[in-house]
This record gives sequence, C-alpha cells and structure tokens, in this order.
Amino acid sequence: MTQTAPTARRRWGRFAWHYVEMVIAMFVGMIVLGTLLSAAGLGFSHDRQPELAYLLMALTMSVGMAVWMRFRGHGWIPTLEMCAAMFVPVIPLFPLLWLGLIDGGSLMVIAHVAMFPLMLAAMLRRRDEYAGHAA
Repeated sequence: MTQTAPTARRRWGRFAWHYVEMVIAMFVGMIVLGTLLSAAGLGFSHDRQPELAYLLMALTMSVGMAVWMRFRGHGWIPTLEMCAAMFVPVIPLFPLLWLGLIDGGSLMVIAHVAMFPLMLAAMLRRRDEYAGHAA
C-alpha cells in the first residue's frame, strides 16, 4: 500500500524533528557538561591540546544525545551510531593536524561541519527508526 501525502509528510516531519532534537541535545551536552568539566579544571585548549579538546567536546555532545535518545526510547545501536558521528570526523583530521597541515582551530571547524551530514547519514541509514513506521 502506498503512503498518502499527509502520512509521508508526517514521517518526514518526525525525521526532521529528530534531527533538530539531536542538534539541541548535542549543544546542551556540550554547554552543560563542558561548563562542569571546565569548572573542575578538566578543560583543554584547542590551541595547545587540540586532540584532547576535541575528544572531550565530542564526548560531551555524545552524552547529551545519548541521554535524550535513550529517554525517547531508541535502542543502543542507533544511539551509538549517532554518537559515532561526533568522533568519526577526526579520523582523517588528526593525521593532518600531526603533519602540520591544519591547526587546532581548523580541526574544530572542519570536524563540526562534518558531524552534521554524518548525523544525517546515520539517521537515513535507519529512516524508519527516526521517521516512524509506515502506516
């Protein structure tokens, strides 16, 4: 049976809303946990320690997303896939940093730009998980 236009719009609306929720959860995790870690003296400078700074930031964003996804009833596999989108960008970027081809600021910018399409890719991989099952 084919979906009606309103049903398809609802599914894509749920899909888009989940993406927005992930961005919000990512920023909440980064701001709240990042602030707490900095207050505890566990912050790192992206100028002096870019690898540690990025990994810590990716962790705080991942915790925010994971908490929200689990609260919303998503399983561990989709949750971990979404969190992986925070870490995957640095796989090619760390070697560029170590070779002196980019600096810590560039690492942060490129990785943050890359994580958004990676989150979308993780969601498209499990479209029914995020859009709701067809009626």
